Amino acid sequence: MNQWKINSWRDFKAKHVPTYKDAEKLRTTENTLKSFPPLVFAGEVRALKKNLSAVSEGNGFLLQGGDCAESFSEFNADNIRDTFRVLLQMAVILTSSTKLPVIKVGRMAGQFAKPRSSEFETINGQSFPSYAGDIINSIEFDSIKRAPDPDRMLTAYSQAASTLNLLRAFADGGYADLKHVQSWNMGFVKGGSQGERYGHLAEEIQKSLKFMEALGINSSNTPQLRSVKYYTSHEALLLPYEEALTRSDSTSGDTYNTSAHFLWIGDRTRFIDSAHIEFCRGIQNPIGIKCGPKTNTESLLKIIDTLNPLNESGKITLITRFGFEKVEQYLPKIIKELTKEGKSVIWSCDPMHGNTIKNKSGVKTRRFENILGEVKSNIEIHKAEGSHPGGIHLEMTGQNVTECTGGLDKISDSDLKDRYRTHCDPRLNANQAIELAFLIADSLRK
Repeated sequence: MNQWKINSWRDFKAKHVPTYKDAEKLRTTENTLKSFPPLVFAGEVRALKKNLSAVSEGNGFLLQGGDCAESFSEFNADNIRDTFRVLLQMAVILTSSTKLPVIKVGRMAGQFAKPRSSEFETINGQSFPSYAGDIINSIEFDSIKRAPDPDRMLTAYSQAASTLNLLRAFADGGYADLKHVQSWNMGFVKGGSQGERYGHLAEEIQKSLKFMEALGINSSNTPQLRSVKYYTSHEALLLPYEEALTRSDSTSGDTYNTSAHFLWIGDRTRFIDSAHIEFCRGIQNPIGIKCGPKTNTESLLKIIDTLNPLNESGKITLITRFGFEKVEQYLPKIIKELTKEGKSVIWSCDPMHGNTIKNKSGVKTRRFENILGEVKSNIEIHKAEGSHPGGIHLEMTGQNVTECTGGLDKISDSDLKDRYRTHCDPRLNANQAIELAFLIADSLRK
């Protein structure tokens, strides 16, 4: 294998990386980013990898969720807080059921780029480059604003830094204290049946906390009760940005990408001789690999060997995304082959991407029952194969949006127009995410 360099990816095939017209402006932007402080730190990445190692051995569960594509215009503290809060609620629900530690990883502080199926978008006879995420171009259908602009990487860095600063404050500053578990329930969640069920769970937690406090165990002397470990992730798509934020750790000499704790390779960039594979093989971060119906198992094994030649536990997470109608056709074969080869991986279910449809009005949506159906099939298949269903990967938000149909709120196709705010793919709202967490917990417990 050729020696890896921080820029060796440039000699490989780079799909879904934009071509910038002003090469000098791009170089200036990259050099500016290289001078900026890291967004995350090597020690945090090592801690996450240790936690993920436990998940791969069946002693934990990975909860990964957040925006489909973060938006510059919707960047504000309330949105960050609400998504963080829903993930905390989901983690408490899953922990209470599985009795396993839940590793919390947000699709936040960097999920600004999205691969698109078509390079161009045509409206009323006009064709401009497709919207590829705010870090690359604008969602506005305009020839100038749709042109890839390197300066957008600087805005993305600034917003990611601010998001991480707020997340660290929430995670360590008392907001995540378990004694506040009841107050995490948002107003529009409280009114539903899932809110009532969550309230019962919160009351049980409060009783347990009071019992422990009587024994002298409280949030003042036990940090685990007042803070959480929270990590960030995004798809490693825009490689000039990722390269500029990749650094050598001064304590170990190892190379880490400092734009996020966890990076994943998408279904469209997962192939032999991919620039994205080449980039990710040289960094120490945990790596996710999206797997869909077109995944070739032989190629997947080669990619895993490239990214994780020492078969290190906690390094690779396979994020499977088949769709509820196809999961039983494809997942068992991949599990059998990887088990036969002795590969150490975390099995995480992405029930979102394989279940995207367009309704009669042409609006992109996802049905809650299909999302749940894929998760349940996933758990049953792992049980049959003797493997550990180690995680869930969701596109969701803490906002009260109407983008996915179904759930206890019975969102219909006609309701989608009410609060359809996503810049790309439809997300579960807070109610739907919490309901799904309870249903997943029920399935795992069985």
